[in-house]
Amino acid sequence: MPHRNPTPPDIVFEDEFIDGLKKVFEEMIVFNHLLGLKITSLKTDRVTARIDMRNDLVGHYAYNRIHGGVISAGLDAMGGLAVMVAIGARHMDEAPMQRLQRFAKLGTIDLRVDYLRPGIGEWFELRAEVMRLGSRVASTRMEFLGADGKLLSTGTAAYIVS
Repeated sequence: MPHRNPTPPDIVFEDEFIDGLKKVFEEMIVFNHLLGLKITSLKTDRVTARIDMRNDLVGHYAYNRIHGGVISAGLDAMGGLAVMVAIGARHMDEAPMQRLQRFAKLGTIDLRVDYLRPGIGEWFELRAEVMRLGSRVASTRMEFLGADGKLLSTGTAAYIVS
């Protein structure tokens, strides 16, 4: 993915912000917890996470393929996470908890997913970046990869941020 993120890549977040964001994303958004989404990297130019394959995520029993709904939901969640990080980076003058409260209004406006290859594997990596962060709408691009690094699905999305 080319990096066109509108925030500088060298911002270092406080542990309080990172811990709070992980708690919101992995625990408080209960559906992300159900999917098993675990953040692996939070940078202003790209966020990454992982989903471990489990039997209850199977969409095609004969091939042990991950369900397309898991892929689309995971990509949507990752786009939202990328926007959260970009918003957090934009408001570094605020306290970490104050920045975390800005995510209350975040919501998906539009989501497009392209399924390129079957999702078969032990685990999957998800990536997302913000293409544009406006005052009301953010645009993102996401990827869903196999454990071998092969691109399985891509996504783009728009989110309301205010």
